[in-house]
Amino acid sequence: MLGFNHTKTTAQRIEFEALVTPWLDALYASAVRLTRNERNAEDLVQDTVMRAWRFFEKFERGTNFRAWLFKILTNTFINTYRRSTREKSLQDESERMSVESHFFSADVTDRAQNPEEYLLERVLSDDILKAIDALPIDFRMVVILADIQEFSYKEIAEILDVPVGTVMSRLFRGRRQLQKQLLAREGESTPDRTIDLNAWRERKKLG
Repeated sequence: MLGFNHTKTTAQRIEFEALVTPWLDALYASAVRLTRNERNAEDLVQDTVMRAWRFFEKFERGTNFRAWLFKILTNTFINTYRRSTREKSLQDESERMSVESHFFSADVTDRAQNPEEYLLERVLSDDILKAIDALPIDFRMVVILADIQEFSYKEIAEILDVPVGTVMSRLFRGRRQLQKQLLAREGESTPDRTIDLNAWRERKKLG
C-alpha cells in the first residue's frame, strides 16, 4: 500500500496504478514543455500524481482519466510552478518521494535525464520544441494539449476551465506565432500559411 496514505485500500492502489502508469510519459513530456526545466518537470509530474492519488475518490469512473490527469497537471502548474518562488512543506516533500518510489520506473527516470532526446524520438524536431517553448504560457498550454497530446477542443476547454471559443482563439494565435518562428528559422516569410505540425514533422523526417 502507498506509504503516504493509509486510508485507501489495496484495490484502490492497484486500480490507480493501472490507470496512471500509461500516462506518465505523456505527463512528463508536457511538463517539460510547460516548465522548460527538467527538475521542475519531474516535480510537477510527481505533484500531479500525488494530487491525483489524494483525490482519487472524486474521479468519476467511466470518464476520461487522461483528461482528468492533465487537468490536475495544468492546474498544479498554474497554481504553483508559474510563481517565481514557492515553498513546499515537509509533508508534501515526503508524499512526493513516496509517489516517486511507487510510480516512477527507471525508464521514466532515464528519460528525465534527457527529455529533448525522448521528445525527438516522437518526431518532434528541435526547431518545433524551441518554438513551442518560446510561446506565451497561455498559448503554449493550448498548443501542447492540442498538437502534442491531441486533446479535442472540448477536452481542452474542460482541462483549462475556459470556453471552447477561448481554446480555439488561443490555439489559432499560438499556431500563428509558432508558424512565424518556424518559417523564420527556414528563412521564409509567408505570413498567411497555416502551421501543420504533422506536415512539419514529415518535412523534417524527409529533409
